Amino acid sequence: MSVSGTSGVYAREFDEIGRTVQVGFAGGRVISVSFPAEPPGDAEDDHDLLDRIGAYVGGERDEFPEVALGLTVPTDQRAVLESLRSVPYGEEVSVSRLARLSGFDPNDADDVATVRDALADNPIPLLLPDHRVSGGPYATPGDVRRALRRVEGIER
Repeated sequence: MSVSGTSGVYAREFDEIGRTVQVGFAGGRVISVSFPAEPPGDAEDDHDLLDRIGAYVGGERDEFPEVALGLTVPTDQRAVLESLRSVPYGEEVSVSRLARLSGFDPNDADDVATVRDALADNPIPLLLPDHRVSGGPYATPGDVRRALRRVEGIER
């Protein structure tokens, strides 16, 4: 899937999650994912990544590993969010396990706060799958998080 040079906002409704998935691109990199109730009027709906997301929410396994991301977050939060990509499809980790995966001390209150802040401020949920973390907080809305967990077999 080539998104080289893609910029703009793309959105499509997905019945499987009861929401729209809206993806923002800049220079071929995904910079945001959100879940509005309906697509914005100025968003395009024809994009390969939206096709893949549709297949994913329909039950096709995909971890989106090669999708280029444009993260503009503090360095410590970047480590946490990048570690989310290593959590396999259909598995979940605790906040403390994510802290360890990110190089933080799960027994240090400041480190745990950094992990929790990164999860809450995740600009690219779904591609940086905070729905695979137990005991959040989450950038993914609760109803969407539950739907994504059901898709992956984490939650029944």
